[in-house]
Amino acid sequence: MPDATGMRTPYQARGRMISAGEGPASTWNAANLITIGRIVLVPVFVALLVAGPHGEAVRWAATVLFVLAIATDSLDGRLARGRDLVTDLGKILDPIADKALTGAALVVLSVLGELWWWVTALILVREIGITVYRFAVLSKRVIPASKGGKLKTVLQSVAISLALAPLPQLLGPWVDVVNSVFMAAALVVTVVTGVQYLIDDRRLNGR
Repeated sequence: MPDATGMRTPYQARGRMISAGEGPASTWNAANLITIGRIVLVPVFVALLVAGPHGEAVRWAATVLFVLAIATDSLDGRLARGRDLVTDLGKILDPIADKALTGAALVVLSVLGELWWWVTALILVREIGITVYRFAVLSKRVIPASKGGKLKTVLQSVAISLALAPLPQLLGPWVDVVNSVFMAAALVVTVVTGVQYLIDDRRLNGR
């Protein structure tokens, strides 16, 4: 958004916070604040998850916090698009918030010995790699989220939530089997959609 001198400024402090309408959206609008809040919750979530083995209540608290944080991803996106609050800062922070939360969950689960490291590594390489690639080409084009990408997000969220929740103690070991199925599905879809992103982008841009 150009300032009074005609120069384009990357951040707009003043503007619309939550209302739709004409005029620029503030960089610190409601959607972006929700995204920032999700990033702030990551270290709190990690602290609870690390302390989880010392008490079931703490593990449940970590699970609930993860589910609530994941739910805000849909909330801030719909708010930003529905009320025209999309900003450059939001475009940068949103994927960072998502990857920070899911990445932290996967890494800590592996540290605790509850998830194979190779699963965590494959998912993180795909997520970080595609995010870096999208940022690298952002000045030229925007790579939109695909239906496969949305399915990937849902499967990851469900799989991680099942891995976090101490449900086997309540319902029995069959929950571990269900979690393994969801985690395997999330892993396959994560890798396949990552490869498909690159293939589709190169095909559309003639490279």
